[in-house]
Amino acid sequence: MNKYIFHKDVLSIEQLSFISKTFSTKPEHKDGFYCLKTANAVELSMVREQLNCDVSMLSENFDGRQVGLLVTDMDSTLISIECIDEIADMLGIKPEVSTITEAAMRGELNFEESLTQRVALLKGLPVGELQRVYDERLELNPGAEKLNSYLKKSNIKLALVSGGFTFFTDKLKERLGLDYTLANTLGVADGCLTGRVDGDIVGAQSKADLLLKLSKELNLESHQVIAMGDGANDLLMMNCAGLSVAYHAKPTVQAQTDIQLNHRGLDAVVDLLKA
Repeated sequence: MNKYIFHKDVLSIEQLSFISKTFSTKPEHKDGFYCLKTANAVELSMVREQLNCDVSMLSENFDGRQVGLLVTDMDSTLISIECIDEIADMLGIKPEVSTITEAAMRGELNFEESLTQRVALLKGLPVGELQRVYDERLELNPGAEKLNSYLKKSNIKLALVSGGFTFFTDKLKERLGLDYTLANTLGVADGCLTGRVDGDIVGAQSKADLLLKLSKELNLESHQVIAMGDGANDLLMMNCAGLSVAYHAKPTVQAQTDIQLNHRGLDAVVDLLKA
């Protein structure tokens, strides 16, 4: 028996009737969403289009009450921007950098090489401009604070892993009380960016390695771990988790993940944990 989640607080009579007919059972209204259990195999793309909302399927071996760790990407997942693109905007080269970023997130470019190329273009930028990006551009995605609050209340650890930069992950860790962070460190000399990353680049393998390391430290099995992201460099860590969530993600990522969220905010993950 699979469990289906309809990530919408209110469904019309017509929508409820459609669900009952399609799944051969009535959905139950929960706290901000609907759910049902059925052995029927249903093509969800048609259902999502008809209902105009996110619909998720959870296998019967997933139990949100047993989850102990959520590992999430930062740029375009926890937050609404790609930090490196906004940093580039301070130099007037955002289009050039964002084109590379998009290709890397689609999996068309090697992430580590693309990051090296993009960071090199930032050489000479005063470090103070990073604070401007944080103050003026960086916003949490909808539902982030609600998700974070629920995780804390449920004693679920939250790790922020990013191919972005420690300047931003450190601030978010302090702001949100995150349990773990991992990101790249921008080289700085004489108050300006050097155009290099200090130390090893945090890419796809580093994200997966941290997920496995934390799972072991917390004594968690894979079915107790959720990984969430939007880009191709998140797929390795997603493959290591019991449940993978693609948040407003690139098509190649959505095609390889368990859950696809394209309408609701990050608080839709709470539905998965409560269902």
